[in-house]
Amino acid sequence: MQLQLNRVRERHALFGVVALLNLYLLCACTTLPPNTDKPLSSAFSQPQTTALCQITSGNADAHAGQSGFQILDTGRQALRARLALIEAAQHALDLQYYIWNSDASGGYMARRILLAADRGVRVRVLLDDVNIAGRDAMLAALDTHPNIEVRIFNPVAARSGAAKMLGFLGDFSRLNRRMHNKTFVADGALGIVGGRNIGDEYFDLHPHVNFRDRDMLATGPIVQDFSKNFDAYWNSTWTWPVATLAGDRLKPEALGPALAQARDRAADFSMLRDAPPQDVQAGLAAVREIAAQLTWADAELVYDPPVPKDAADSDTAKKTAQTLGALTRAAQHEVLIESAYFILGDAQLDNVQKLTSRGVKLRALTNSLAANDLTTNHAGYARRRKAMLAEGLELHELRPDAAACVVWIDAAGFCGKGAVSLHAKSVVFDRKTLYVGSFNINLRSAYLNSETVLVIHSLHLAEKVARDIELAMAPDNSWQVSRDASGQLRWSAGAGQTWTHEPDTGFWRRFKSGLFSLLPVEKYL
Repeated sequence: MQLQLNRVRERHALFGVVALLNLYLLCACTTLPPNTDKPLSSAFSQPQTTALCQITSGNADAHAGQSGFQILDTGRQALRARLALIEAAQHALDLQYYIWNSDASGGYMARRILLAADRGVRVRVLLDDVNIAGRDAMLAALDTHPNIEVRIFNPVAARSGAAKMLGFLGDFSRLNRRMHNKTFVADGALGIVGGRNIGDEYFDLHPHVNFRDRDMLATGPIVQDFSKNFDAYWNSTWTWPVATLAGDRLKPEALGPALAQARDRAADFSMLRDAPPQDVQAGLAAVREIAAQLTWADAELVYDPPVPKDAADSDTAKKTAQTLGALTRAAQHEVLIESAYFILGDAQLDNVQKLTSRGVKLRALTNSLAANDLTTNHAGYARRRKAMLAEGLELHELRPDAAACVVWIDAAGFCGKGAVSLHAKSVVFDRKTLYVGSFNINLRSAYLNSETVLVIHSLHLAEKVARDIELAMAPDNSWQVSRDASGQLRWSAGAGQTWTHEPDTGFWRRFKSGLFSLLPVEKYL
């Protein structure tokens, strides 16, 4: 009987392998639809004529050539800024994101964009394909609006389920390059660049885990570069109209009811806790409030080209990485790093040694294993942790129970019950230059993903972010990692509290991290 059962299991396993192979071959034969009829378009080019521009024009005149910046620290503040810009826009909204979730904040924002399009605002939405599975038809429904266009960056030919996963593996060299950029532009006059995607965990709305993150709201000449960045991706050969990808999944008879339902729900903000602005005048008033404390400074926007010259070349650092390297090598006294994922290769470790050997102090904050949303990424960091410490880099790992949660997460009742995780990506050089955007200090950002960052030359903003990072490094908020006399790792939280393994984690999670750390795949994490 057991022998017969084993034979049945073997046949089932064989059938499974054959089915998987057939599915793989089917996916390998699937090709993307033609992308030849895609119309080119460009950003709104007359921001000086808009009400949004008038809000900051007086200060702009007093700071000729400079741009104005406001740090959006809490998720609640960041969501309100975006919603205010949607309501205040008169002409154009350009939105570029790696992830846009269909949760409370993502759904509400999409519905308000639909109403903006109803009143004549041209809306362009550009999304990376990594988080689109199963939503082609919904996005294509929005795309049917005469004032809304939705495009998808670097899509997989197979659109959902296991077929999409296998399709990714079948064209790994191309599909491994993702659009990680996060850019929001309203009327060409104000914009937001930073680390946040669109989703509840980025806006202090998730019941269990919320991200400590950072965006920069900007106005002035730098916003023209935000628009150039957007246009470069929007018109690139790696971007497909969503309707082209949706194909026969787009059912015309369902479009009208779907959009009507979205309009009916557009005023419902009950899941957002706060009452957001819901008309143009309220939007403008909210923007005035947010922009009241602008800091004016010289700045540059740096973004990677959407299509690499050689798609197979994953060994040449991209433009954003080259800029970071140049700023780091120029540092004289101190480099403060804050990055959700922190993975260095041999070349980066060599640069750390060169800096510390000439007296530059390097301090880095990243997620602990307990706070990290991706165990695999933590494993890539842990693989080089001893080497980083040996080269003189000071390491701090964020605690999920950080006491400063009450400062970072603006959600009553969350801290003490939910966990905080780091998603911010910022570097401060000598307390005078700030590098902030979508760029994680890891090899994927350096060699594979496309990224967008701001380089801001401001003593005030650099000092403010430096203080924020130092607060996060305090013992109540992070564990400092060091090596004892025998070279073994130790985690400390002050007052004699020391751990010999990664705190607040169980054996199984530490085992998985250790297992993954044996694999030399840091570039792909």
